[in-house]
Amino acid sequence: MGAKTSVRGIEMREGSAGGVYPGWLKVGFWICVVIAVAVVLRRVAVLVHPTQAGAAGSSPTAELDAVFASHAALTLAHILPAMAFVLLTPFVLLRRAGGAWAERLFFPLGAWVGVTAYAMSTHPVGGWVERSAVLFFNSLFLFSLGRAFVDARRGEAIEKMRWMLRAVAILLGIATTRPVMGVFFATSRLTHLEPGQFFGIAFWIGFSINTIAIELWLRSRGDRLPVVG
Repeated sequence: MGAKTSVRGIEMREGSAGGVYPGWLKVGFWICVVIAVAVVLRRVAVLVHPTQAGAAGSSPTAELDAVFASHAALTLAHILPAMAFVLLTPFVLLRRAGGAWAERLFFPLGAWVGVTAYAMSTHPVGGWVERSAVLFFNSLFLFSLGRAFVDARRGEAIEKMRWMLRAVAILLGIATTRPVMGVFFATSRLTHLEPGQFFGIAFWIGFSINTIAIELWLRSRGDRLPVVG
């Protein structure tokens, strides 16, 4: 068991940040990271080799690829920094000591991802339902990121961690939407729903799952959180 320290009168345990996270949260985090990175790599591959997308004919997947290819520069400007942000999160949230370099990149990268997400919402596959999900959760992500930055400047280590966790969980909601979309794709023969009809619903479901899960866990922990930095 690690020693205890006090931050602004709140007692908490020192040691590896990863040690305070429950198994289900760590598993969910790493699954989301893997999915997010895989989605970006797949999207980059299709944008770099667009003929591969056309080989699928008029399949729903090929149609989606064509939508993203229509604004390829914006897509890359969003997904590449987003992947860098996702790959940075383990260094920020799970490090034991050091790693200040990761936190210095965390905030500007996150801000860029948020701003470009707004731009991406001008080309929604799922229409206004998807756009509303992006506007709501992206605003919540940027608000959480901003609160974490302010708390970092004030030296409020615990509050900084809480808001950083919220920001990361919300952003990783894009990964949670993928299995939700998979269910919609798998059942499309029964539901007769097209991607344009279920994309927005999948966004609301995926982002809501992550946002609610992290909020419930944070409230159950109170002030018993690891200090970063």
